Amino acid sequence: MDEELLLRQMPHSVEAEQSVLGSMLIDARCVPAVIEALKPEDFYLRQNREIYETIYAMFNYSLTIDPVTVLDQMKQAGVYDENTSRSYILQLMEITPTAANIKEYVAIVKDKSLLRRIAQTAGDLTAMVREGSGTAQEVLEAAEQRIYAIRQGRASQGLEHISTVILGVYDRLAELAASDSAVPGLSTGLPDVDMAISGLNKSDLILLAARPGMGKTSMALNILLHAGKFSGKAVVFFSLEMSREQLAMRLISGESFVDNKKLVTGKLNDEDWERIAAASAALNKTQILIDDNPALSVADMNAKCRRVDNLGLVVIDYLQLMTSAGGAQKSGENRQQVVSDISRALKIMAKELNVPVICLSQLSRGPESRQNKRPMLSDLRESGAIEQDADIVMFLYRDDYYNEDSDTHNLAECIIAKNRHGETGTVELQWLPEYTTFSSIDRRHQES
Repeated sequence: MDEELLLRQMPHSVEAEQSVLGSMLIDARCVPAVIEALKPEDFYLRQNREIYETIYAMFNYSLTIDPVTVLDQMKQAGVYDENTSRSYILQLMEITPTAANIKEYVAIVKDKSLLRRIAQTAGDLTAMVREGSGTAQEVLEAAEQRIYAIRQGRASQGLEHISTVILGVYDRLAELAASDSAVPGLSTGLPDVDMAISGLNKSDLILLAARPGMGKTSMALNILLHAGKFSGKAVVFFSLEMSREQLAMRLISGESFVDNKKLVTGKLNDEDWERIAAASAALNKTQILIDDNPALSVADMNAKCRRVDNLGLVVIDYLQLMTSAGGAQKSGENRQQVVSDISRALKIMAKELNVPVICLSQLSRGPESRQNKRPMLSDLRESGAIEQDADIVMFLYRDDYYNEDSDTHNLAECIIAKNRHGETGTVELQWLPEYTTFSSIDRRHQES
């Protein structure tokens, strides 16, 4: 009977937990490595967890860690037991063969902790199904969210003390100080735009909006291509409008500088073929992933992105074509409500995946009827919520699109209308229509 009761316990390893603590007490040099890898809740036995919590707190305050100071700190924290604490600490040091194998002990404790979290999640999901507290779709979404959180090593949701948040901020600052790049986020490949928006930062929702034909998709593909080539991460493009082949054609044109019309008609000379081969080889080395399913909801995209290892960027083309998470649209459904649901879900997705999400958006016909046709925030179609949820809103505008004889031929303006990281303003870009790409204006030529 006792054996049966023991079997019902959650997975844990007493020996590994004790050896981790023993190693830290024998040799304080291994404390930082353990603190980095284990949280107090990774320890299953209460007594072990209390000792680890004490060491964890002492480490945060840079106190000396040895058996005597730990016991003293336990007394102050009120977790000291007159009868057992002292003898238990001695026992921990006696049974630990050596602190040299600390990595192995930590790995076992971590593995058992992970198994417990999986078991707990499985139990919660079973309870949800039994209670009938949600539709199958909702339970599935909850399941994916929880499993993803475990895989990322994060608590699913919960209150966090400011001290742990500050540790994260320090890490981020150290990382920024050590890096060579001028901007903290991923580069867009357009230095002027990078400087204006501080690059593409994790968990940001970036909205890129323009009237049809201004080059939204081209701009998005430029950014995707640059991030795919230079960030060393996987980048995902969800195209609800163009097919995979069309997108690949655009990417090849942008990378090889072979005229897009030649690619479409296939009238290529030998030199063009060589450039295309070189461009294809360069593209093959990147981790660019494309999905051209036209009926995706945010939940579908989120689920697909969760399965991508080393994700760096998500681009969606474009917002108004997306379906709401509620499945097929009913004809009487308020489109404004649907778009606001989608934009909210996109911001949540950016936070959860912890990568920048660029979403393209159509503009209403507002600019067409004005004298100054430059877009404004109020032109966002079914606006309001989109404007609120986005961290950065950028508009593309080309004067020569409206005025044939414009003196600013092939000059594009990237108007930064909202920016949570800094100022708003306008950045001028060069538009290269034959390769459907944007580039920074080379000011050196102008000055000379």
